[in-house]
Formats: sequence, structure tokens, C-alpha cells
Amino acid sequence: MSRAAVEDRPGLSRLSRLTRHDLGLYVAAGGASVVGALLVWSATSRTDGTAYLVRHLLTAAVGLATALLVSRLGQHRVRLAAPWAYAGSLLALLAVLTPVGRTVNGSRSWIPLVGGFTLQPAELAKVGLCLALAALLAGQAERGLAPGTREVFLAGGLVALPTGLVLLQPDLGSAAVVVALGVVVVTVAGVPRRWLVGAAVLGVALVVVALTTPLLSDYQRDRLTSFADPSSDPQGAGYQTRQVRLAIGAGGMWGQGFMAGERTQGGYVPFQLNDFVFSVAGEELGFVGASGLLVLLGFVVVRVLVVAARARDPFGRLVGVGVATWFAVQILQNVGMNLGLVPVTGLPLPFVSYGGSSMLVAWLAIGLVDAAHARAVPG
Repeated sequence: MSRAAVEDRPGLSRLSRLTRHDLGLYVAAGGASVVGALLVWSATSRTDGTAYLVRHLLTAAVGLATALLVSRLGQHRVRLAAPWAYAGSLLALLAVLTPVGRTVNGSRSWIPLVGGFTLQPAELAKVGLCLALAALLAGQAERGLAPGTREVFLAGGLVALPTGLVLLQPDLGSAAVVVALGVVVVTVAGVPRRWLVGAAVLGVALVVVALTTPLLSDYQRDRLTSFADPSSDPQGAGYQTRQVRLAIGAGGMWGQGFMAGERTQGGYVPFQLNDFVFSVAGEELGFVGASGLLVLLGFVVVRVLVVAARARDPFGRLVGVGVATWFAVQILQNVGMNLGLVPVTGLPLPFVSYGGSSMLVAWLAIGLVDAAHARAVPG
């Protein structure tokens, strides 16, 4: 059918434009954002009414618009913008370490903006690294070659720079996401196994350094030690983890009811609107509701991988793999620390936790993946 014929049939034209987006991806991410808004509302309504609910929904709406815009820009323009996105994220990471940045709970991770909003450069670093690695490694893949020594060292440098700057804040959780993202993308690109072994050894060494030197603040160190022994800090991090576990355990199979959770409504769980928002689902929606939320988030990750597998070029495939890794690691880390399975590092639950930077960047990642889907659709 000719282009003119399509334009003469508005309904068909709109349908054609609609199919260029992966609707399942948007529906799942949008559903998670709405569930997150309700959980944040429940956690804050007692003291702040609908203020956080409105801001959460507003940020999600802006994020959705951003995702659609990025998708319409097309994958070619996204690839051209990769070096600039990476450089911009590094500049933001440097800026947050200056007096421009704000320190909260021992971590200098936020830049204040107007209207009470803040920017978290570590979130931007995930997007910048994802694009930069894909742009670097796609060239070799397009020629049917595995990454050579030059590409491996360049990729290592691309990962090391944001990781080092994030650790200086310090933010161990975001650093772990950045490293995991880098390792998985390089692995999928076909790097030789010897380089992966070296990366694993280096990763273990970095963890040891973080735990045995003054790199982490006392607050963050308390959060880590309270994972193994909650009684070691009964008034601080140990109290947090204990209350979170009690809240989730009290939910039982079906939960205590929306806005009826004893500990949620009583304000017993600190940082419940962001770090520990999953405990609201556990207490008020129970095992069934919390499991449903995990299924929804898992669908987002799987759908990203499906789009990546269908991408017509290595760049789109590697971007999808990077985004899926990023989301999966954060979901596992956030839910794990709520359940007491891993140390508390403060990573948000994608699309669910309250936080402007996290929400906007997660939706931006959806747009980047959708650009690959649009490229794979004929027409």
C-alpha cells in the first residue's frame, strides 16, 4: 500500500503508528507505576494526604511522555546521542560531589532542583553506560566479530569511570547495578571467558575494599552489618529491618487491606515510600498481592528481553540486555533487602518506589528499548 493511500485512511495510519510501539511493555510499566502510586499513597496519606500520590503520578506521566518521545526519535538518533548521554552522566556524577550536591544519610547523591525536586546522577549513569557500551560493542558485532582487546579495555574504562564516581558518594547499591549492567552487556557481546574471570576477581576485590576501608559512611556500614545481626543497631538500621520483616510477615496470605496495615499506617517503617515500599504491599496486600506485583515487574524485564531478542541490529539488542539487567538487579536487591535476604543498600524498586529521578530514568529506559522495537517493525 502506498504512503498516500495510508494517509487517506486515518484509522489505518493511526493503527500503523500504534503497532510501532511495544504496547505490552508500556502497559506493564504503567501498571507498576499505578500500583506504586497507591502504595506510596498508603504509606504517606496519614501525614501528607495526597501530596506524594500526585507527585508520583505526575512524574510517571512525564516519564511516559519522555519514553514515547525517545521512541519516536528513532534508534539511529539514539545511537548518535550515546556518547553525549554518557558524557553528560559523568558530568552530573562529578557535580554531585561538589558543593552543588546534597548529603542525605551519609551519601552525597542528590542535586537539589526547583520545586523541591532532586536529581540523582547515579540514575543517569545507568542510561549513559547502557548506551555507551552498546554503541562501542555493536560495531564489532555488526562485522560478526567478538570484542577484541581494545574493545574490552575501552568497555572496562566505560564501566570503571561511573562506578568509581558513584562509590565516592558513596552509593554501593547503584555501583553494584552499574557493574552488573556492564558485565552482562559485555558478556552478551561475546567477550572471551578470560576477561570475565578477571572482571569477577576485580569485583570481589572492590567489595572487600568497600567493606574494609573508610569508603562507606558509618550509616551505610550500619545498614550492612544489621543485615547479619539486626540487634547490632537496635535503634537504627537494625530497627528498620526488623520493622520491615514484621510488616511483611503480618500481611499473611491476603493482607490486612489497603490503607489498613498496622505498621504502615502507624509509621513504624522508616523510608517506607521509597526503600521499603515493598513492605506496604506485603502487609496490606499479603503474599498474593506482593507476588502479583513481582509478576508484573518480572513481565517488564522479560518483555524487555523479548524486544532485545527481536532487534534487527546489535545496538538495539545490547541496549535491551543492559536495561533488563539493570531492572532485574534492582528488583532483586530491593525485594531482597525488604525480605532480609540481602543487605540494605537503598536501591529503589523500579516504577514503584517514590523518587523522581528513578521514575523518569526507568521510563526513559523503556523508550530506548521501544526504539529498538520500532526499528524491528517493518515500514
